[in-house]
Amino acid sequence: MDAQTRERGPSVEEPRQLERAQEQQSRPEHSSSPQQETDRKPPVRDRLREHWMLAAAGACLLLIALVGGVAYWLNVRHYESTDDAFIAARSFAVASKVGGYVVEIPVTDNQHVNAGDLLARIDERDYKIAVDQAGAQVAAAQANVANVQAQIDSQQEQIKQAKAQQQQAEAQLKFAQEEAARAQDLVEKGAGTVQRQQQTRSDLDAQQANTSRTRTAVTAAELGVKTLEAQLRSSNASLEQAQTQLDQANLNLQYTRIVAAQSGRVVKLSGAVGTFVAPAQSVMMLVPDDIWITANYKETQLTDMRPGQPVEVRIDAYPGRKLAGHVASVQPGSGTAFSLLPAENATGNFVKVVQRVPVKIVVDNWPADVPVGPGMSVVPWTKVR
Repeated sequence: MDAQTRERGPSVEEPRQLERAQEQQSRPEHSSSPQQETDRKPPVRDRLREHWMLAAAGACLLLIALVGGVAYWLNVRHYESTDDAFIAARSFAVASKVGGYVVEIPVTDNQHVNAGDLLARIDERDYKIAVDQAGAQVAAAQANVANVQAQIDSQQEQIKQAKAQQQQAEAQLKFAQEEAARAQDLVEKGAGTVQRQQQTRSDLDAQQANTSRTRTAVTAAELGVKTLEAQLRSSNASLEQAQTQLDQANLNLQYTRIVAAQSGRVVKLSGAVGTFVAPAQSVMMLVPDDIWITANYKETQLTDMRPGQPVEVRIDAYPGRKLAGHVASVQPGSGTAFSLLPAENATGNFVKVVQRVPVKIVVDNWPADVPVGPGMSVVPWTKVR
């Protein structure tokens, strides 16, 4: 067969086989044909078929995220929120109205107290002495008033006596006038004597003088009553002054007991037993239970905000808590308008800045198991639509 083949010469297939052999030798050992690569990588459809559960879960998550995002946007667009909000209260200093040494402080820091509870007590001995002195002055003034009143009563009796003497003198004067007239008539008729006529005339003059004296006595007695009444008014004024001093002494004695004006919590306790406090000196601060939220909304967020709208509040210190409240009022002006140095837009270059307006929010029920006080940050969500 080989001899026959050699005699016929090379066939047509032999050059092609030689070319294929040379191409395979020129290629790297690790290379493969496109058909082989296609055979190694499964198509995308086959991969989805193999992991159909993961694909379905991913599609469901995408759908849920899309629905949740749409629902969140539809709900959030009805609310206005700000992170520039904090709890506010009208905290005030508890000060003493009188001076003295502190002898008792029955409260401690951050303690809750009710209205009327004792916060501190000042040494009261000096003030008790002042009360006793003022009481003695009141007693003396009352005795003086009673003395003057007794003098007036006595003077009134003297007036009555003087008026009785005046009436007696007037009666005697009338009799003397009648006697003098009869004696004069008898003398003119020649039936009486001149001596009798002169005697009756002398008696008449004496009765006139006596009547004038009794009238003067009545007038003097009445003037004496007026003088005593003026003294009585002065004594009553002294009594009122002494009573006022006694009332002030009693008030000062009461001021030695510093009590809570309203319920709240004691903070910044600076007083201590044995320290001397002067009048108007602060011994502690009191944070009332009446607290609220001041939310500084941008003026562009107030378009639909009205008092009475519901508010959901979250406290930064307690992120798991949600409190319900409502808008109490909106300040009629921005915060800068009521600052110590308000902006003067008419001077210098003007740059428009979105202003913030304080909004007062009242919480329905504050949590009682956690401390909540002024200055704590909150995030309010006000439903405006």
